[in-house]
Amino acid sequence: MSAGCDRLVHPSITDAAQRERHRRLLSVLLIAPFFAACAIGQSFFGPFGPAATLAAIFAVFGACWFAALLVVSTGRDRLASVSVLLISPFPAAAVIAGGGGATSPLLMMLAAFVFESAWIWRTRKAAALGLGVAVAALSMQPMLGQFAGIGAISAWQWLLPLLYAATVGLRIAGLFERDATAETDEDPVVLEDVINAVVFRLGQNGEITDVSGKSRDMLRLAPELLLGNGLFERIHVADRVGYLCALADLRGGAAFRQVELRLRLPNETAEQRGGNYQAFAIELARNGNDDAGFVAVVRSNAEIIALRDAAASATEAANSGEITKGRFLAAVSHELRTPLNAIIGFSDMLGYEMCGSFSDPRQKEYVGLIKQSGEHLLSVVNSILDVSKIESGTYAIHLEPFRFNDAVAMCHSMMKFQAEAKAITFSIDLGPNVGEISGDRRAIQQMLINLACNAIKFTPDGGAVTIGAKRVGSRLHFWVSDTGIGIGADDLSRLGKPFVQVQNDYTRQFEGTGLGLSLVKGLVTLHDGTMSIESAPNEGTTVTISLPVAGPAPKREEHDVREITVKTTASKEGTDGSLRKTA
Repeated sequence: MSAGCDRLVHPSITDAAQRERHRRLLSVLLIAPFFAACAIGQSFFGPFGPAATLAAIFAVFGACWFAALLVVSTGRDRLASVSVLLISPFPAAAVIAGGGGATSPLLMMLAAFVFESAWIWRTRKAAALGLGVAVAALSMQPMLGQFAGIGAISAWQWLLPLLYAATVGLRIAGLFERDATAETDEDPVVLEDVINAVVFRLGQNGEITDVSGKSRDMLRLAPELLLGNGLFERIHVADRVGYLCALADLRGGAAFRQVELRLRLPNETAEQRGGNYQAFAIELARNGNDDAGFVAVVRSNAEIIALRDAAASATEAANSGEITKGRFLAAVSHELRTPLNAIIGFSDMLGYEMCGSFSDPRQKEYVGLIKQSGEHLLSVVNSILDVSKIESGTYAIHLEPFRFNDAVAMCHSMMKFQAEAKAITFSIDLGPNVGEISGDRRAIQQMLINLACNAIKFTPDGGAVTIGAKRVGSRLHFWVSDTGIGIGADDLSRLGKPFVQVQNDYTRQFEGTGLGLSLVKGLVTLHDGTMSIESAPNEGTTVTISLPVAGPAPKREEHDVREITVKTTASKEGTDGSLRKTA
């Protein structure tokens, strides 16, 4: 009864004490007509007849329930309760007079005015008002008895006072029991009070059977508006399928489901138009056994949605910046190639003294430096163009079978002069079964040259650089190892990104754009290969590449550059070029 009356309390009543008072008032207004009907039936039927008896019963029901309706619809209890008390003396006096007058057991029902007033309002003023109503009814009953006659007293009239006394006893006992519980546990911990969420309880059919009071704060909705299908009707149409699927999974035996959805809430302002949908996350779980239904916890999801939108915007801005940067570099590099080719070509003509000899030997030396600088700048421009093509997916590879030994020999012949200038031992260690490989010959030679160039650049004088290869099944593994400065574990993750160099006190002595390893990484990806790096500071580095001997599979329209698989080793002992297992 208390739970049912709680749902009838007006949503505007948020104070706990006031809500409790409204529950008591509504329960009295709803139950009192039944006691009054029993009293009227016992006292009116004989003196006044059945018609008057039924009319009086309907009048009492109408008055009490109309007062309850006013309380439910307006949230105001004073007008309804005072009106009922002012009207009550007349029917009470008539019942007593019709039941036998001052000697009737029904006279004891006048105590109900005092008790119920005190029970509802819990104040002395309310009890005094109830006592005044009882005295007024008692004083009026002799006049009504003279007008309509005094009825006969019946033993059945004792049944109503005894029944009412039993209800009073039960309420008082419940009050003492609640006080005892409050003494043992003054602040009980309730789930709905601990979490910042609205708790729903659902039946097996998905209908809401109970809603926590936090719906008033979080959803701006009274709990009774969400009962039954109230919650489902406020879910956005596009999100209802996910909600129903989660319920179906729980019925099928799942223990927990979480769904993100949008709920239509009341408009925050009068000027707001349309549906006020806000993001929420609902967590559904089974409530004990199979027949107990489900529990749903609804939390606001606006902050997570905002973070996702911010992350998406940041990602889009970063991608846009990368695309813009790539297009700019590609455009600038393309425009630089024409004047660079002219500089290199005319430097060649001047170097061969095709237009006349130099009067000063230093002039020829300067022309050679101009040519060397132009060729270096052209190689940088070509690397930028190649990296841009790989990132945009427009780099085309031309497959052909060739002997891998020839590519290694060409790389060795190109790089041996740089190695000799630093007294570096530059050796080749190829397995007997290397044979042929199908791939883009220029791209594979570029991999070898870039790796060998880096190895020689970062190896101190008197060190060693080795190019090795062997065939394992259907793949060819080749590597370039050195005894150089090595790379720390924290720096390995940054390798392979365009224009990124591992900066330390040693590498700052060398020029470079940081494109070499990035280009190798992209070319390996285009060949369906893998690349791993093993390195330790001051112990050298080994870069191992694995390519399919038969060539890459048919390419997709877009190529995603793979992440480099790296591994740091504490020592380089026993490095013979064999492929290590990497993460």
